[in-house]
Amino acid sequence: MKTLLFLIFPILTFAQTMEFEIQGHRGSRGLMPENTIPAFKKAIDLGVHTLELDVVISKDKKVVVSHDPFFNPNCTTDPSGKFITKENQGNLYQLTYEEIKKYDVGLRGNKDYPEQQKMAVYKPLLEDMIRESEKYAKSKGVKPLKYNIEIKSEEKEYDISQPKVEEFSDLVYKIIIKQLPPERVTLQSFDYNILKFWHKQIEQKKYKPITLSALIEPFDNNDVKFNLEKLGFKPQIWSPYFAQATEKRVKELHELGIKVIPWTVNKREDMEKVKSVGCDGLITDYPDRAKGL
Repeated sequence: MKTLLFLIFPILTFAQTMEFEIQGHRGSRGLMPENTIPAFKKAIDLGVHTLELDVVISKDKKVVVSHDPFFNPNCTTDPSGKFITKENQGNLYQLTYEEIKKYDVGLRGNKDYPEQQKMAVYKPLLEDMIRESEKYAKSKGVKPLKYNIEIKSEEKEYDISQPKVEEFSDLVYKIIIKQLPPERVTLQSFDYNILKFWHKQIEQKKYKPITLSALIEPFDNNDVKFNLEKLGFKPQIWSPYFAQATEKRVKELHELGIKVIPWTVNKREDMEKVKSVGCDGLITDYPDRAKGL
């Protein structure tokens, strides 16, 4: 019995002894244009442990930092200065990166984030984002950052607004491994085909070990067992919508040795709640509001 308790005890308490991790969502979307280098620098200034970002692929097979494979009409102007609308959002997978760079994603601001600073800025390449973030963190004396990279992928969009799983993954992996130690990187996705592929590549030693995080859709079946069976392996991190990170579910995941880092937590009272139920960190648009957690 004593041996059994010894084995279980570290699993139940490992999360509580680790530092509570603050991840800057899309850099610092609430304060700066999302997924841009200024947003990541702002997040670094505000003391995040991890830069959270999304990636898509351009026509010329460049890995672009962008939440969607199209332009957001809330914040984008085209090369002529006209507002992008829902009718002409474009498809980044059909545009070269040189074409993508001509679209501004910051001058208009974003009506959904009134604190967001307006500035001329474009979507960066993943390799440029990592290089600039690393250089900036070093200049500020910040300890090595972590990166939580989401592959934006939907099965129905394969070969339409994105490449298939294998090509998409290989393009992203090559950039990551060229610039960062694998232990500082998490790869997350809502697309379980992506996560299954990365797990297989890591198991077969074709990819170096990188932390995998399962993103959980808020309106899908949130049962832990159901999703683990669907995924087919146990990821290191579980990332649900924050309202679904209940004390019971967090305890269940911790007993499985899985960390829980919910998204996207923007109110201070909600931040305090997800910490109180035992979560290991949180993802937020407002890293400034997470100060002191």
